[in-house]
Amino acid sequence: MSIDDVLAELRALRESDLPTHGGRTLAYVYDSGLAEVGELGQRAHALASSANGLDPTAFPSLLRMENDLVATAARLLGGDERTVGSVTSGGTESCMLAVLAAREGAKQRTSTPNIVLPSTAHAAFRKAAHLFGLRAVHVAVDEKTFRADPAAMAAAIDDDTVLVVASAPSYAHGVVDPIPEIAAEAARRGVRMHVDACIGGWVLPYLRRLGDEVPPFDLAVEGVTSLSVDLHKYAYCPKGASVLLHADAQLRGGHYFASADWPGYTMLNTTLQSTRSGGPLAAAWAVVRYLGDDGYLRLARDTRAAMERIKTGIADIEGLRVLGSPNATLLAVTSEDGADFDLFTVADKMARRGWYVQPQFGHGSSPVNLHLTITAANHGDEDGFLTDLADAVAAAREAGPVVVAEEMRTLIAALDPDTLTAEQFEGLLRAAGLDVAGGLPDRMAQVNALLEAAPARLRERVLLEFLGLLYRPHRG
Repeated sequence: MSIDDVLAELRALRESDLPTHGGRTLAYVYDSGLAEVGELGQRAHALASSANGLDPTAFPSLLRMENDLVATAARLLGGDERTVGSVTSGGTESCMLAVLAAREGAKQRTSTPNIVLPSTAHAAFRKAAHLFGLRAVHVAVDEKTFRADPAAMAAAIDDDTVLVVASAPSYAHGVVDPIPEIAAEAARRGVRMHVDACIGGWVLPYLRRLGDEVPPFDLAVEGVTSLSVDLHKYAYCPKGASVLLHADAQLRGGHYFASADWPGYTMLNTTLQSTRSGGPLAAAWAVVRYLGDDGYLRLARDTRAAMERIKTGIADIEGLRVLGSPNATLLAVTSEDGADFDLFTVADKMARRGWYVQPQFGHGSSPVNLHLTITAANHGDEDGFLTDLADAVAAAREAGPVVVAEEMRTLIAALDPDTLTAEQFEGLLRAAGLDVAGGLPDRMAQVNALLEAAPARLRERVLLEFLGLLYRPHRG
């Protein structure tokens, strides 16, 4: 194929994706609304994409850029001259490395390590516990505020605890946990404390400068030993780039890896990756240098204005309310008790109007809701979003709630995720309207209603099986 033909095919494939610019995809992507920022990131990525971060002595430019980004993050997030860090591929890798470093640092103390985390902590920590052989101790949060409970967190710490986790903010509800109280108890017990500021770390300091009451959350808090912040979120850098900060170099050593016992080069890794393209690192470095402190303050101001307008507007739509009291840039929107419409249908109706809002299933005291990630690109189009949301609610009310038949609920209740057969799985797919051969359904409300009726473990198993069907190479 010619170069033009290949690129034309790629453009055609991309037409079915969610839009990554324009503020209409309120999850997964972070848009500054500045075209030149995207262009700069692409150009910088291309300049360094062939460089390999595996060996900083071979590519010293990458070493310099990584140190620059870590230094900038440390200045922003309460670090001092002892603070060190690593640039990773994303928030999940940063969180996993924090867990790994904590496990390695406590090897002489315990052979059965655990991590203590609020039930609202990002699933990346459960993934880390699963992969690295730790036990995840889940602690219930306040049923109304969805913030971690310091007393309950303290009670969960035992002699095998190697890491305590809190969020700034939590993804699901956009609230900052009471980090000083939790960190103080962790320090008293001699346990490391990690703050997951992946989504909020690059915007909360600027919201504070704009006058918002942002709770203390960063490395300046006594007892906080590590913090993660994603550059591809509110630093508006291309994916994937994140920074993991440690209060000092001794804390970082546990996630470094070396292997000389083979005939090849001595492999030295600072992260989970070996080969690391210089593209994301250079793109992040370029964007952070271009925007600078004043640029990020302006973007935070725009994001804050969009957040406040959308939050206020949601309160004016009959049947909707915001969960908790978010103090960042994320909203969880649910329906009032007794509402005569279905939120999954609202999500479908918004998709028809060109907006992606992310359904979140019920968990504990948190009911089914729609997640909204507000970015600077939403500023100026708040009323358009609110008008379409009100219309989507009216359309969902007219359509009526999605009903899961009682016999289907009985079938779901009888299924065991550990013994789910191929026949049972295929039956669920058909009932949910998921036909991989025919593509994904245009309307997801019925699918989501069925998944909501399933216990979390069964939902995990069904979706993993479905994922396996999606990732099959085309044989044509």
